Amino acid sequence: MELRDIEIFLTLAEELHFGRTAERLHLSQARVSQSVSRQERRLGGALFDRSTRTVTLTPLGRRLRDDLHPGYGLIRKALTRAADTARGCSGTVRLGAMGALPSELAWLVEEFCARHPQCSVEFVEYHFSDPLARIRAGEVAAQLMWLPVPEPGLRLGPVVLTEGRVLAVATGSDLASRARVSLEDLAGRTVPDPGRRTPEEWYRAMCPERTPGGRLVHRGPQARTFHEVLALVATGRAVCPLNGHVPRYYTYPGVVLVPIDDAPRTEWALVLPESAPAPHVRAFIETARELGAREIDRGGAREERTGRATAGRGPRSSAPGN
Repeated sequence: MELRDIEIFLTLAEELHFGRTAERLHLSQARVSQSVSRQERRLGGALFDRSTRTVTLTPLGRRLRDDLHPGYGLIRKALTRAADTARGCSGTVRLGAMGALPSELAWLVEEFCARHPQCSVEFVEYHFSDPLARIRAGEVAAQLMWLPVPEPGLRLGPVVLTEGRVLAVATGSDLASRARVSLEDLAGRTVPDPGRRTPEEWYRAMCPERTPGGRLVHRGPQARTFHEVLALVATGRAVCPLNGHVPRYYTYPGVVLVPIDDAPRTEWALVLPESAPAPHVRAFIETARELGAREIDRGGAREERTGRATAGRGPRSSAPGN
C-alpha cells in the first residue's frame, strides 16, 4: 500500500462517505473509488460494504483500520518533524490566557511539542478588565478568549475548550443554598463593572444586561482582577457568572459557586491578529484545529454531586480567569 492509499482508506473508514472523503483529501470521488478497489483486489476481499445510501466497514476493513491507524499516526508525525526541520519551524508560541486556563490546555501543548520538538509554548497572563492590550501590542502571537471575538482586527481560530457556567454568590445570599440557579435569578441583582477597556459585547456574553425574561441586571462596583470580583461577591456587593472550571482552582472565604442551568456554554477560541502568523504559530493553530475542542466540564458535574461548591482547591493564579 502506498502512503496515499493508506490515507484514503483511513479517511474513508472515518467518514464512511466517498464524497466527504474526496472533499477532505482534495481528490475526485473516482480517485477514492479506484484506490479502494485496487486495495481490495490486492488483499482478496472487500473492505467496505457499499449500498446506494450507506457505506460500512466489513470485518476485514475494521481489522485493517485498527492495524494501520497507530502506525500511520507515527509516520505522519515523523514526516511533520522532518518537514519542520527542513523549513526551520522552531520557536516559542507566546499565548495569552487568563488565570488557571493554561492548566486546561496541557493536552494541546503536550501534543504540539511532541509533533514539533523545536517549538515550545509560553503562557502570558491577561486580565478581563483590559483583555486586548497584549494582543494589540504584539506581546502574544495568539490569545485564548471566550466568544464572541470582541472587535475587528482580530481573526478567529479554532475553538479548543467548552464549558458550563456557575454563579458566584455570598454565603449569606438567598441563592447560596440552591442546588442550581437560572439566568433569571440575576434579575435585580448587581454584577461587577469591568471598566471601559473591556469590550461591552464580550463582557455581556458573560454578564448580561438583562435576563432572558427582559428584567434588568444592575452594573455595580468596578473590579479589575478576578480576586477583586471574588472580594465584591464575598461582601454581598455583587454576584457574578463565572466559568465552570473555577471551582477546580479557586477558594475564597465567603463565596459559593452554584451551577447555572440555562447559561450558554462558554466557547474558548484561539484568537489571532489579522497578519499572517509565523510558521511555528501556524503549526500550533493547525494542531489545535486537528485535535478539536475539549469539553472541560459537563455543565457543573462536580457541583451536581455536592449540591453547591465553594471556589475549588485553592488559587493557582491571581489573574481573572474566568
